[in-house]
Amino acid sequence: MPFLTRKSIATLLIAICALIIGAAALFYAKDKPKKDVSVPQPKAALTVSTEALVARSLPIALSANGTIAAWQEAIISSESEGLKLVEVKANVGDRVRKGQVLASFSGDRGRAEVAQANASLAEAEANALEAVGNAEKARTLQASGALSDQQINQYLTLAKTANARLEASRAALNVQQLRLTQTQLQAPDDGVISARTATVGAVVGSGAELFRMIRGGRLEWRAEATSVEVARIKPGDKATVVAASGARVEGRVRMVAPTVDPATRTALIYVDLPANAAVKAGMYAKGDFALGASDALTLQQQALVLRDGFTYAMRVEANNKVSQVKLQTGRRVGDAVEIIQGAKVGENYVSSGAAFLADGDTVKVVAAPPGQAAGKAK
Repeated sequence: MPFLTRKSIATLLIAICALIIGAAALFYAKDKPKKDVSVPQPKAALTVSTEALVARSLPIALSANGTIAAWQEAIISSESEGLKLVEVKANVGDRVRKGQVLASFSGDRGRAEVAQANASLAEAEANALEAVGNAEKARTLQASGALSDQQINQYLTLAKTANARLEASRAALNVQQLRLTQTQLQAPDDGVISARTATVGAVVGSGAELFRMIRGGRLEWRAEATSVEVARIKPGDKATVVAASGARVEGRVRMVAPTVDPATRTALIYVDLPANAAVKAGMYAKGDFALGASDALTLQQQALVLRDGFTYAMRVEANNKVSQVKLQTGRRVGDAVEIIQGAKVGENYVSSGAAFLADGDTVKVVAAPPGQAAGKAK
């Protein structure tokens, strides 16, 4: 075997080293983990719960404003002339009964006039008794001719005149007794005293107003409705009235005004109200007329966001990204808001935290709390 040259030996060693290095590189390459080259997932901006747009029945209501007033107000005035008030027994706010004495006038002059009328009546009765007796005697003598026809007619005329004076005296006595009863000012009906001008010691003339009274204590709400709205309201409709004091009362339409004010183009709706201590005549009030119900698509109030004067909601897409959707809303009943335009049945919307999201954000969706889920649809 021929001897290898030095050059051949060097070449052989280099080849062996290359083989060893390649084998080692291949061995280490198998054991090294592969590098993850997948696209990174965006981080969720917020953890939210969602709700679906649902259909439910919402009441149809017509809003109006108006004034609370007395159903009927009675003016109680003096019927006596020139008598002095000696006692006032009622004040503003008192609830009174029909016939109850509200004030008393001095009755001295009245009692004196009644006594005088009684005396005049007694005199008239005596004169009438004498005249009737003379007339009866004259009739018995008519056949005998002891008295002329002229004399007999005179006796009969005197009897009729005496009877007429007797009736006049009785009428005068009745007048004086009536005037005496008028010294007691009485309530004409059940009700509540709303004003009082009566003052002890005052001498008032006939017809002077002394009290005002709300008949029966009944109040009504006089709501104003436009020419278009008034056609939708009819007697018997229910109305919910909220007074300026915050009191909330349920009433019923008694009457719709037969005419429309030509200046304002509005008509009055008269709504009977039940007794309520927090509701006073003269208060301004707003209210709603119940006109039935209709189906509507709704979202909860907390799912809506008000931005730049418009209403939006955050719709959750399939990739958990949110899209800002502009909505047109309508009726509101409790937390439910009617969606008129901008959303479709079955779409899911962020039910809480929508105000903290922007269009295109990614969210993490979790189940809604039991209380919230229960309140979505009824």
